[in-house]
Amino acid sequence: MMNFAPAIVILGQNSVIVARKIISVLPGATLYGLEGRTSGVDVSFNNFGETLRELFVQGTPLIGICAAGILIRTLAPVISDKRQEPPVLAVAEDGSAVVPLLGGLGGVNDLARRIAEALDVKAAITTTGDLRLGTTLLSPPPGYHLANPDDAKKFISDVLAGAQVNLEGIAPWLSDSKLPIDPKGDLTIQVTERLVTPTANCLIYHPATIAIAISGIIDNAVVLVEQLLADAKLEKTSVAGIFAPIAAAADPAIHAVASALGVPTRFFTPNQLESLLSQGYSPAQAAAIAATGTSPLSSPSANIAIAIAPQVIDPNTIGQPRGRLAIIGTGPGGSLWMSPEVKEILKSATDLVGYKTYLDLVGSLADGKQRHESDNREEEARAKMALDLAASGRYVAVVSSGDPGIYAMATAVFEVCDRYAKPEWDSIDIHVAPGISAMQAAAAAIGAPLGHDFCAISLSDILKPWSAIAQRIAAAAEADFVIAFYNPVSKERTWQLAEARNILLRHRTPDTPVVLARNLGRPGQTVKAIALEQLTPASADMRTIILVGSTKTRTIKRRDGNIWVYTPRRYTQQ
Repeated sequence: MMNFAPAIVILGQNSVIVARKIISVLPGATLYGLEGRTSGVDVSFNNFGETLRELFVQGTPLIGICAAGILIRTLAPVISDKRQEPPVLAVAEDGSAVVPLLGGLGGVNDLARRIAEALDVKAAITTTGDLRLGTTLLSPPPGYHLANPDDAKKFISDVLAGAQVNLEGIAPWLSDSKLPIDPKGDLTIQVTERLVTPTANCLIYHPATIAIAISGIIDNAVVLVEQLLADAKLEKTSVAGIFAPIAAAADPAIHAVASALGVPTRFFTPNQLESLLSQGYSPAQAAAIAATGTSPLSSPSANIAIAIAPQVIDPNTIGQPRGRLAIIGTGPGGSLWMSPEVKEILKSATDLVGYKTYLDLVGSLADGKQRHESDNREEEARAKMALDLAASGRYVAVVSSGDPGIYAMATAVFEVCDRYAKPEWDSIDIHVAPGISAMQAAAAAIGAPLGHDFCAISLSDILKPWSAIAQRIAAAAEADFVIAFYNPVSKERTWQLAEARNILLRHRTPDTPVVLARNLGRPGQTVKAIALEQLTPASADMRTIILVGSTKTRTIKRRDGNIWVYTPRRYTQQ
């Protein structure tokens, strides 16, 4: 089974179409493309060998849309333990062939079949056991764990040599296979959630049939749960998930237990548990029953319940996940300005919330997502919508340009949380992912004007009075800060920038350098420097960031006619 999302590696633009078809059945896959020969990829690379080997060593499943020989020769130096290697497949550039190469124990054949189905071809499976037995005993399907893989090689060899197999327990993937099943067989396959000591002639598969439900404050939850499982003689690898009422979704104990057992968490709304609670079950017992349909085992703790389902549990079909809300900054421009963290969030999110212009900047990373567009001035409504979506179990990304914590949506979300404090929002996992701010991008485009002390001031008086803005401009000017002006001019606001200039001229010389940066990172980007006395409302709009130098800010004329602007790090004694 794969532990990581696959990496699809291409060497030319002709492979993009096939890659996108593969991604359609492998959500979360990352597309790697050779720099200079590909575009529209998630990650560009220069060195094919180093990139491939690094991903392989990390355990990332690899799908190379290239010749199989290239992959084999490239990975040869790092191939060692087949029990640890990730799946590696070669796919023809035109999608006509899918060839599993490595990772038989990691589910490479199943992965090959999924890709082949998406491409409408047949996977080139060559594993004898897989072909003759109709299943891969070393790589069971999701929901089953092989307890003794070291015994499997001889076991499979004996079966291929004619030995019969006695199947104990329920596992449709085995009973429906081509295995020679006979109750009197010399070999045994046992499917059980109980602790069992393996033997050479018996393969043990533990099905994910155990649900652990937690509710309430529990000290040393991980130790307690492990002890309860041991006392009940239950195998930890049979735990399918940790279940709880949605009100407990933020409880660290629940997530600590889930992390220790390597399983997901799922949560039930009050409506889903209401009937069971009315029958006198505790919240933990109700959650365990809701997850399995069976009565829980006896437990010394009222806050923990364990129940065993009659079949494998798929947690994704039960309750809802903990809602996640990521407030992200894409930087001032397109994908080149985005951090790897932001790109990963955009790939994983189910819903994108934001101003249409900002959502458009996300580009192909928005494909397949639910878009929730709104006017740029509807920040409170946008924040409420995002929180409500996340509370329902969605993974929501609130998209801002620049950095989300600088005059952007991060503050709006926390203001709404503070002001309205809806109980269901308490369950949400909220995270802020920073971005390159407009003032950073503007400074970098023309040199280093923010090289010494600086501050940022918004000239918009929609949310604060002009008197406060004017006071801050005067204080910053007197303190000799470099000042970054956000929101300098709009259709409704034109006089504030002229007034700000007048305040600055009381403390700055008329020739003080001023940087005007517009449409940063987007088509039509312009960055130029003028003198403070030349600054007028016509110089800027809402897509402009303005950097006003301090008394120490300097300019350097360049041979191409442009200039560098910088603020020295050291103040010399006058």
